[in-house]
Amino acid sequence: MKLAEALQERADLNRKIAQLRQRIAKNVLVQEGELPAEDVEQLTGELNGALGRLAWIITRINLTNAAVVVNEKTLTEWIAEKDVLTLKISAYKDATDAAGNIYYRARSSEIKILSTISVREWQKEIDRMSAELRKVDNLLQETNWNTDLIE
Repeated sequence: MKLAEALQERADLNRKIAQLRQRIAKNVLVQEGELPAEDVEQLTGELNGALGRLAWIITRINLTNAAVVVNEKTLTEWIAEKDVLTLKISAYKDATDAAGNIYYRARSSEIKILSTISVREWQKEIDRMSAELRKVDNLLQETNWNTDLIE
């Protein structure tokens, strides 16, 4: 199994587990004399099976990410770099959005609000970081499809 396939299966398992949790919650209480729409024991068995598989797949993904080295960094390091870069871009975007909200005064006696940053320069940095993020993401995607999962 390729690493990318394992990542897809992990996402599918997370969705399945969320659905099973909801289905169990909907069927644990019934009106006296009524039957639940679904068998809670059977749903719990499915949930436990999916959780067991999820634990196995997460372990294998993490072992693979820690072992595979691309351009002198492990996949774990590349993922951390991607996550931090995504957060940094988000913070810069928040700042440029706030700095761009300069309100115009209706009268000269009103307080004048000025930006403390150069929105243009910060936007250039956002664009540069976004390009870097795309490169890291592409590297990760390519590696995920070319790497066998450690089993």
